[in-house]
Amino acid sequence: MPNPLLDIRIGTMVRANLDDPAAYIKAILPLGFESIQPFFWQTLAGKDLPRLAGQIREAIGDADVIVSSLGVFGNPLESGDVDRGVLHAWETAIDNAHLFGTSMVSGFTGRIRGKPLPDSLPRFREVWGPLAKRAADKGVRIAFENCAMDGNWADGDWNIAHNPDAWELMFNELPDDNLGLEWEPCHQLVYLIDPIPQIRKWAPRIFHVHGKDATVRWDVIREHGVFGRLPFVQMRTPGFGDSDWTRVISELRLAGYKGAIDIEGWHDPVYRGDLEITGQARALDYLKQCRGGATYLPNPA
Repeated sequence: MPNPLLDIRIGTMVRANLDDPAAYIKAILPLGFESIQPFFWQTLAGKDLPRLAGQIREAIGDADVIVSSLGVFGNPLESGDVDRGVLHAWETAIDNAHLFGTSMVSGFTGRIRGKPLPDSLPRFREVWGPLAKRAADKGVRIAFENCAMDGNWADGDWNIAHNPDAWELMFNELPDDNLGLEWEPCHQLVYLIDPIPQIRKWAPRIFHVHGKDATVRWDVIREHGVFGRLPFVQMRTPGFGDSDWTRVISELRLAGYKGAIDIEGWHDPVYRGDLEITGQARALDYLKQCRGGATYLPNPA
């Protein structure tokens, strides 16, 4: 009997650029992750994707674990050597996603460096129009992460998809049904935006969710503001931040979301380094409790 809780799976991101990502996956699966998102930082770094897909399938074995998405995080809108490598990685990931058992590729839109955000829109259309068609022809959806990478409306290096106003511009440029968002509350809290109304408004475009949170340090804001010496916000692993993940998951369910929440680690100021897996294990347990996993009983009928 299918478990309706698994309409939303709780998983984690995995660095695909590791020497042996399959071995890492095999080591962490006993913790109880239900999905994984292998991701590349900028280029494929020489990885053979069909071979990697086979290694990951073997690592998962008979476990009830899915590959939710492939990730490519770089800037495909610019023309440097690395940027061209990012574009190639997107094309290759789209072409090979089916080998991983997924129909989604996620990452940054890219951006024209050092220019106001709207200046990137013509290049966005030029690059992502063909990529969207390439993906649609293969039954693949593309999800843009809502991360600013320290950019803003006036300037930036990596990504334009970090602000609701930018989403309006992007999807006006390219209204393709297979283009959406890889959403997480952390990047909204960094802007002091309430994430809950966003879910209600943007649910049809939310294709994938990252499990990352934030703590807004209101005492710092009241004394130093948001442009002072001290950081006014900290990125946190779920369970240690400000978001009400029970409400987040409830709103996602109400909106009909079926997919994964994959924990994005490596940012927490406390649970990192030697404590990284400790933090992720806690986040996994916490998100499952928020989902209702701790209280689920099968229907006796």
